[in-house]
Amino acid sequence: MSGLEKKLPPLALLLLFALLLQLTSYYLPSSNLHPTFSLGLAVSLLTAGLVIPLAGVLSFKRHGTTPDPRVPEQSSALVTSGIYRCSRNPMYLGFVLLLLAQAVFLNCLWLLILIALFAAYLQHFQILPEERAMQQLFGDSYRLYCQKVRRWI
Repeated sequence: MSGLEKKLPPLALLLLFALLLQLTSYYLPSSNLHPTFSLGLAVSLLTAGLVIPLAGVLSFKRHGTTPDPRVPEQSSALVTSGIYRCSRNPMYLGFVLLLLAQAVFLNCLWLLILIALFAAYLQHFQILPEERAMQQLFGDSYRLYCQKVRRWI
């Protein structure tokens, strides 16, 4: 197990990367997206990036289990309904959509490289450790759920 696993709260990581995208965009060339298209796409991504994680948190609350990703071993229920029928990680999916919205709004598609690094970090240091904990807690039920529902989308 790596020393970085589940150490950095995903929301803090999101804010850190949002700042990094903002600062980096000043040094990268514009993507020349049409302003109307860019704004419409950014608003759509922003909306999805807010609604999807909120649906995930609300599902956890409805089932009385912790939404805190730093302590997956404290989960008291395996949530497979609602948004969790479409994605095993809707909160992280939403975070990626928020960063995509920012990149499109900044009209700098070069930022997709940083967003890919964000997703890779989440995958390695957050999602995989969470999955190990869920497998230990819920066994075959979790394994079957993983076979039915994709990790991201």
